[in-house]
Amino acid sequence: MSAILEVHDLTKDYRLRGGLRRPVLRAVDQVSFTLTEGRTLALVGESGSGKSTIARILARLEKPTAGRVVLRAPDGTQVPGRFYRDYVQMVFQDPFASLNPFHTIAHHIARPLRLHGRARDRAQTALLVDQLLERVSLAEPALARRRPHELSGGQRQRVAIARALAPGARVVVADEPVSMLDVSIRLDVLKLLARLQREENLAVLYITHDLATARHFSDEILVLYRGRVVERGPADEVILAPRHPYTKLLAAASPDPLARGRAEQIGAEDEIDAASAATAYDHYTGRWTGLQAG
Repeated sequence: MSAILEVHDLTKDYRLRGGLRRPVLRAVDQVSFTLTEGRTLALVGESGSGKSTIARILARLEKPTAGRVVLRAPDGTQVPGRFYRDYVQMVFQDPFASLNPFHTIAHHIARPLRLHGRARDRAQTALLVDQLLERVSLAEPALARRRPHELSGGQRQRVAIARALAPGARVVVADEPVSMLDVSIRLDVLKLLARLQREENLAVLYITHDLATARHFSDEILVLYRGRVVERGPADEVILAPRHPYTKLLAAASPDPLARGRAEQIGAEDEIDAASAATAYDHYTGRWTGLQAG
């Protein structure tokens, strides 16, 4: 396994309107991580913690205030910026809004094939569209001629995944890809992502607020709090043995019929204050960093 995407000290500030001082909101604060082929990294945190901002920066929909993102080829060399969108693609949260209702499913998948030079003519385009739909378990022949409103939510999200794979992506940024879907079909979509990851050796950044799916469908977890990484490590260790107070609160808030009263067991010493928010725990080294370092 080799590193595909390296994120170094990523920072994003937004200027707030109003007032004379033009205050700044720091949405992402010096976040660093690495995406590796064949593995899934989960970004976990509450709404407003900076998860989607990181996703938009990686998809080049936003520009970072500071820090850098490095894309690597299999031989370890840096990929030129003009090829970035060929290798890094995003699956958005809302499949109802991410597909154009005026175009057919075939159009949504054929367009990136043509834009990224993956198909030479109409015959090859049609063949690749059929292959991509089959890879996401949408092999019905007539489906390619339908429009998004004629599909279910789960089918639309599968189309969005096929569209992300069309340019030949090696990194998939999945921004809460199942939160807008019915509970009954969420598992199927997550299993599809896991299967494609194994078959294509993809690096997946899975953004979620659901600790249960983060544990079962990711290899590593980064916990974000107010734009900062407060805990990182293997998925099972972070979820089953959280060390940072914020991670403990997230675990306590997760629905679990076998852990009734668990939220009340967290004492005052685990309340999140300015000091604890500025610390981070690394399960790989077993060390605290920040104000508690040393």
